[in-house]
Amino acid sequence: MVEELIHAAVNTLAKPDHRMARELAERDRDIDNYDVTIEEECLKILALHQPVATDLRRIAAVMKISGELERVADLAVHIAERSSYLEGTTAISIPPKVHTMAENAVTMLHESIDAYVNLDTAMARKVCRQDDIVDELNREIIQTITEMMSKSPDLIETALHLFSASRHVERVADHATNIAEDVVYLVEGEIVRHRGRSDHKVAS
Repeated sequence: MVEELIHAAVNTLAKPDHRMARELAERDRDIDNYDVTIEEECLKILALHQPVATDLRRIAAVMKISGELERVADLAVHIAERSSYLEGTTAISIPPKVHTMAENAVTMLHESIDAYVNLDTAMARKVCRQDDIVDELNREIIQTITEMMSKSPDLIETALHLFSASRHVERVADHATNIAEDVVYLVEGEIVRHRGRSDHKVAS
């Protein structure tokens, strides 16, 4: 469901749509409910069964991954909302790198979920390394938008909506990376958060 939401949100970057933004906000409520249900079930398991070792790691990972996915759904709504402010605007064009970054972020999310389903730490570490690519694209996009605002002050308000949408897309990649790191923890029992990408490369 989260993947469907983020795909729809990314599509609004090319075709802004107020109606789609409202629809995604409504669908996000279902995901919020799932997140709460999953957390409640995990807490019940912890209280009733007192799992240890791999079972405990699985419950911890599931709770964290559920939270990451819920936040990605929130970002999907934010992306669509920011994009909707660009509806009917012809004075500003979306830099092609925004779409490239969005494609990368969506792919990372898909692969991080696959890594969890298949308990594939090699794929999980690959997702972690890909975050550098998205970060660099985001920096380049910010520079482009900043130059755009400097040359055309009348476009500042519209450009800021584009800036926010781009930042939200970049955050999707961050959450995908967090999920991938949780997979490594689940399978190997190793906490790899806050490590540099070079550490991920060495570990892989």
